[in-house]
Amino acid sequence: MLLSSSLTPVAVVLVLAIIFVIVLLAKTMQIVPQRSAYIVERLGKYSNTLEAGLHILVPFIDKVAYKLSLKEQAIDVPPQTCITKDNISVEVDGVLYLRVIDPSRASYGIDDYMFASIQLAQTTMRSVIGKLDLDKSFEAREAINATIVDAVDKASDPWGVKVTRYEVKNIYPPQSIKDAMEKQMRAEREKRALIAQSQGDRQAKINRADGMKQEAIAVSEGEKLKRINEAEGRASEILRVAEATAAGIYKIAESIRADGGKDAVNLRIAEQYIQEFGKLASTNNTMIIPSDLSDIAGFIKTATSVVKHTADQKEPKQST
Repeated sequence: MLLSSSLTPVAVVLVLAIIFVIVLLAKTMQIVPQRSAYIVERLGKYSNTLEAGLHILVPFIDKVAYKLSLKEQAIDVPPQTCITKDNISVEVDGVLYLRVIDPSRASYGIDDYMFASIQLAQTTMRSVIGKLDLDKSFEAREAINATIVDAVDKASDPWGVKVTRYEVKNIYPPQSIKDAMEKQMRAEREKRALIAQSQGDRQAKINRADGMKQEAIAVSEGEKLKRINEAEGRASEILRVAEATAAGIYKIAESIRADGGKDAVNLRIAEQYIQEFGKLASTNNTMIIPSDLSDIAGFIKTATSVVKHTADQKEPKQST
């Protein structure tokens, strides 16, 4: 009361005018941040889209109806229950990445493009999981992601929204299935361990067999060289003996052709005959006597004549 009474009517009007100007500037001046877009309506109808910067609106006629971000947004897709092809219930969640490329269509094309994109991603996920077995659903994450991105991107094109990618975060099977899968993985690991051990034993046996083979080959090669050397030595020995025998026979033949050679041969044969006959008589109690004793006498006679002839030949040499 004191303040109002102290102010003159002119001052009150001036204060009200200043407040009005401030409100008017607040309504007409709009600063749009970077990577953002404001949708302006004039008298309830779409007028234009404000990009980053300072903009002046018509007071009481233009108004900012929607404020949109042009950045890529990550939207969490809540877990949902899906039925696989082999009738197993699993819970699947994910993350959807999208960005607004047409602010006007994103504002007027659909009431809430984020909610619509999430619902579309969930329905597409249920459809994709229903075509796969449980084991395949864990392996086909990239195919699932690509299918969901393609489906949501086509559906969101009229909304002015571009879906860049989708990532499956988790797939939760029932606890009983988890236990069965754990047992299966444990059995698979034990199987791989047994296979690796058997392959190691097989390789060790192969290596040992190969070593024994190489050893046998080396021994046989050594034995072969040994036998070849022995055979060559025996062959050389036989050759030398044959050559010596041939030389001896040649010498004997020359001696026989010489004067008195035949008588010397007969004498030698008689001596050997008598020696062998004597050996036979000394080693056995029973003595075998030839049936024709005249042969012995012939041998002795021949031997005596040869000795006598030899002695006659030696006497003149000694006298000279």
